[in-house]
Amino acid sequence: MLRFSILTVLCCLLGLSTALRAQSTDTFRVERVIGERLLDFTVDPLGNILIVGPQYQIKKLRANGDSVGVFNDVRKYGKLTYIDASNPLKILLYYRDFATIVVLDRFLAVRNVTDLRMLGVFLCRAIGQSFDNAIWVYDEQEAVLKRFQDDGKLIDQSNDFRQLFDPVPVPQSIHDQDKRVFLYDPEKGWYVFDYFGTLQSQSAWKGWTDVQVMGGSCWGRQGEKLYRYTPGTLQVQEQQLSKELAGVSKVQVGNRKLYCLRAGQLFVYTQ
Repeated sequence: MLRFSILTVLCCLLGLSTALRAQSTDTFRVERVIGERLLDFTVDPLGNILIVGPQYQIKKLRANGDSVGVFNDVRKYGKLTYIDASNPLKILLYYRDFATIVVLDRFLAVRNVTDLRMLGVFLCRAIGQSFDNAIWVYDEQEAVLKRFQDDGKLIDQSNDFRQLFDPVPVPQSIHDQDKRVFLYDPEKGWYVFDYFGTLQSQSAWKGWTDVQVMGGSCWGRQGEKLYRYTPGTLQVQEQQLSKELAGVSKVQVGNRKLYCLRAGQLFVYTQ
């Protein structure tokens, strides 16, 4: 495996020249610490931070710490499974136990609620934002990737994965970027499709957590190591971050920063 410097990570995320790498030291400093007893968080492409508090309240903070909005009805639909903030203007909340998607606007006001069971989808572990402001849904019973409008109208779907793969992947996350759809199954690896459902690449990088797709690359973590994989290649780059990633429960990289949830507090690192 190849190693990469922390600045290389940030340069890749920002589209900056890796020539800056010579100015780097592989150390981060703590810029700020947010909250107490936090359960989860995510960060959108604009640097806004969404945190989930001990009472499952979701609060949105600007990069400077100012509060933007609050969503209090988190438990109304069961246990929150996943937050997708890849579109800053449209936040997706997924409640897997009740197969329910709640769509929030940028101020965390409810725009729409979709019960996937009413659409015939009864087993689904992964959803995600789509390129056309719709929602990707992986229907495990039919082994099909589907794309729905907010009103529940089916726009498109893939071929039956059971005819394409053996064993069939069970994606835990779906990411849409650069005219491609990325599916990740921690037991089988990455699957990358175009919008017509044609498989472009597949890799067996397994066991990653905190997966992301940025700049055309797939990112993830194992323990105290951060990984980056570019589809179409046979190599994965890794970086050991023993200090920053020790004891973390979740990690996200972006906006020139490293975000780490540790012991209920969100540590925001910058270089």
